[in-house]
Amino acid sequence: MVLSIPRHIAIIMDGNGRWAQRRGRPRVFGHVRGSTRVRDVVREANRLGVKVLTLYAFSTENWSRPEAERKVLWKLLRKFLLRDAKELHQQNIRLRVIGEMERLDSETRLVLDQVMHQLCSNTGLQLTIALSYGSKRELVNAARAFAQDCLEGRRQADSMSEELMEHYLWTAGFGEFSQVDLFIRTSGEQRVSNFLLWQAAYAELVFTEVCWPDFSSENLMDAVREYSVRERRFGGLTKETNSSSIMAPIKKTKTGIFI
Repeated sequence: MVLSIPRHIAIIMDGNGRWAQRRGRPRVFGHVRGSTRVRDVVREANRLGVKVLTLYAFSTENWSRPEAERKVLWKLLRKFLLRDAKELHQQNIRLRVIGEMERLDSETRLVLDQVMHQLCSNTGLQLTIALSYGSKRELVNAARAFAQDCLEGRRQADSMSEELMEHYLWTAGFGEFSQVDLFIRTSGEQRVSNFLLWQAAYAELVFTEVCWPDFSSENLMDAVREYSVRERRFGGLTKETNSSSIMAPIKKTKTGIFI
């Protein structure tokens, strides 16, 4: 089988809490186990030649979770960054963050800034962590920024286009790789949960029953294999459809019209 490698893979890392509860453990136990899966998935994506890997780590809605749970998540994030920064650099991986970083605590922001600066010159896989991220919030912020540019004379209202909109999104730095090709959600849930709504407009969606703490590099390969057998039409026709079938004569009958 010839693999078609997605340029941009986005993953909702879901199911940590349920994974832990099924084992009679507290939710944070699932977060701890889930944090250990990131390294293998990043390695595999880099090995495959993926250009952008975006991981949904914390949504704007997740701020409603208990403070103790949030503190565990930030601690695990800092631990991952400090532990794996050297390997990420050796693998030529660049780190980006999208979302409302200003809402994070100062310690976490400091670690993020340090590691992003350390990896900023790398040219390989762009590892992106979505933190305090919500796609609706992203779109609202983009609209506000464009409106402000119009008020200050830098833009004209009728200049807005899909291409220009890209420059106002948090993913603007991704350039030609901003659009998601493969969208994966773990744990069996089948919704996009306010994640990259603009960028994933034509993404191929893969939902797996595997919870994130059990998600492996082989599970990522399974999703890539599934992606490889799909035909991406972007609103067009399938390869099997030809002009003769499109232009087939219309036949009228007593019960209706058939082609």
